[in-house]
Amino acid sequence: MAGGEFCGNACMAAAANIAFEKRLKMDDFMEIFLETSGVDDLVECQVKNVQGSYYCQVNMPIPIKIDQRIIECDGDELNIAIVRYREFFHIILEVEEFDDRMRERAQKLARLLGVIIGNALVGVLLFKPDSNELAPLIYVPQIGSLIWERGCGSGTASLGAYLSWKSKGNIELLIKQPGGTIQVIANFDKEELKSLKIGGLVDLVAQGKAFIDI
Repeated sequence: MAGGEFCGNACMAAAANIAFEKRLKMDDFMEIFLETSGVDDLVECQVKNVQGSYYCQVNMPIPIKIDQRIIECDGDELNIAIVRYREFFHIILEVEEFDDRMRERAQKLARLLGVIIGNALVGVLLFKPDSNELAPLIYVPQIGSLIWERGCGSGTASLGAYLSWKSKGNIELLIKQPGGTIQVIANFDKEELKSLKIGGLVDLVAQGKAFIDI
């Protein structure tokens, strides 16, 4: 990734492309191990050909720490969850609506944390618990990229990790996002998160060569 960050969606896309190139047959299944930015270990991906689409499930990194705190923003107190990894962290805000005021707050918070923390990726995840909807904002200070993503795999994993930590139990949810739905599966046992996975259907929509002038 351009900022050296980890991306779950990119892993699913890469796994689907490998399965396509290896001509994975309908209803067949394969395991793929990817080396990727943002993590030290290989990332395990499971891929199944589902009527020409590829259902991909990715083992995601386990957060180093999850906690909650109250911060002040624009004169108001916000109850946030912080999901920390080695190279990045996500902030989760439970909200009732994805309105302009909340989006502006999220952008301000992301930029502020980027200045304080440095080059680490900052994700601010607005979550509507009543409908399991997620609006993910991803800020990469290293390249000045601030984007409301249509779908965020690592953000979905962080949300699942947080909900599992909060309930002290297993979580399996479909998280609705502007670009579609991503499944998250979190296994919690003996006061700690044991495993974290995301999954979803991936379609190959185009192929070609890119010529990059560095």
